[in-house]
Amino acid sequence: MLELVKRRTVDLLVEQFWKQGYLTVRRKYGTYLPEPTKIGAFEVDIIAKYKKDYAIGIVLTNEDFKDKDIIQRINYLATRQTKYSNKKVLLFIGVPGESFPSIKEIIDRLNPEARKNIRIFQIAERPVQVKRKGPENKKVLFS
Repeated sequence: MLELVKRRTVDLLVEQFWKQGYLTVRRKYGTYLPEPTKIGAFEVDIIAKYKKDYAIGIVLTNEDFKDKDIIQRINYLATRQTKYSNKKVLLFIGVPGESFPSIKEIIDRLNPEARKNIRIFQIAERPVQVKRKGPENKKVLFS
């Protein structure tokens, strides 16, 4: 059950990448794409590409905020550069709605260079909308 929740949160973060125009290159809990390798000592959930720019995506849970090393983890991932062209790599962070103020506070403590490379998104489950055909949608073609 826990794996299903993690898979859904990664799916919601992938949607945010798509909205920004990024193409997913590697992702966790995917069927067809390979899993991303560790970056330094830290695991990431998504690696994406937009033209020649790369981005890293992580999903933070409420348990991650109890970890002492979260500031080091975010700082390390936000200061990554590509290997040959030395372009900065964006860091997309997905957090639950109730943890959004906490992540803002943590990011405010980082240096300005790292802060510029971070994008934060609230990961929230959307209710499913069901449209039903009813009498109000029917139009009489012939009388």
